[in-house]
Amino acid sequence: MASEWNDKRPMSPHLQIWRWHPAMLSSILHRACAIICYIGLIKVGIGVLLLALNGKLPLENLIFSPLGAIGLFVFVFAFIFMALAQLRHAIWDMGKMLDPDKNNAFSYIMIVASLIMAALITLAATGAA
Repeated sequence: MASEWNDKRPMSPHLQIWRWHPAMLSSILHRACAIICYIGLIKVGIGVLLLALNGKLPLENLIFSPLGAIGLFVFVFAFIFMALAQLRHAIWDMGKMLDPDKNNAFSYIMIVASLIMAALITLAATGAA
């Protein structure tokens, strides 16, 4: 099959060929956020189970430390970004915002909105606000 390929472009472009753009970034972030959410939910589930069995949270000092606040921020960002990405997919399913410029702008909006909302929720949850 490769012997029949007469196009000068490669059959499968690599990241070195593609220019980075916001939609590509949001697609990669969406996958990373899915992994973060799965790991976070497993940890929350184990924590709730241990809380029910022992009557106290495991690693309580770590959870309520600055490192715990960073972990909460990352988890909340991932959760919010995933929700916004699903909203974007619903919009695409209606055949809207498929134009690259609108798609890139919406990608920037998703990232910034997720960062702001995650920061606000983390500040409220940690009592820093």
